[in-house]
Amino acid sequence: MNELDPRRRLLAIGLAGLAGFVDAVGFLSADGYFVSFMSGNTTRLGVDLATRPDRALVPALLIAGFVGGVTAGAVIASRAGPRRQRAVLGLVALLLLAAAALRGQAPAALSLALLVSAMGALNNTFLRDGTVSVGLTYMTGALVKLGQALAAGLLGQPRPDGWIQAALWVGLASGAVLGGLAFVHLAGTALWLAGGWAVLMLGWAWRLER
Repeated sequence: MNELDPRRRLLAIGLAGLAGFVDAVGFLSADGYFVSFMSGNTTRLGVDLATRPDRALVPALLIAGFVGGVTAGAVIASRAGPRRQRAVLGLVALLLLAAAALRGQAPAALSLALLVSAMGALNNTFLRDGTVSVGLTYMTGALVKLGQALAAGLLGQPRPDGWIQAALWVGLASGAVLGGLAFVHLAGTALWLAGGWAVLMLGWAWRLER
């Protein structure tokens, strides 16, 4: 996050919010599995293998779908060159809108597959030297940096990067709250809101890249 200008930092926080929103909706509609938090799904995979092997296929497929989304997003980002952010976010918006359109019209697994692929692709929005420079769907690293910044502050060595990471976490947490509320009160409309959010982020990235 340190190498991003203020406008792109805000974009990153907005995208983290989108990830939190989608993950909350996916969590509530997928029996406690995640569509962006693969560490959680990996734990569920291990627990299911140990206790209910018949259920292990679900987290395994979610993890595979996430990796597939990352792969597709990376290929698109590489081909798009300097327009990679709008290309990646265009893919994310398309997948989320497709998931919204298919909800209730096709097997639930298909909508879930589109959601998890979208979240995988989203992590290709901010790249440096071909690798992810800002993780948008996982916050463990952000919280570690926040803790390190707190320690540095106590030692009289301020580290502003920690507070930037904290803002990223707040974005994801806020999005998760909004996603939970949308799922509870708006049901099927929640995914359309996610798709609309992605389109807004796409428009923002388009302006930044111009």
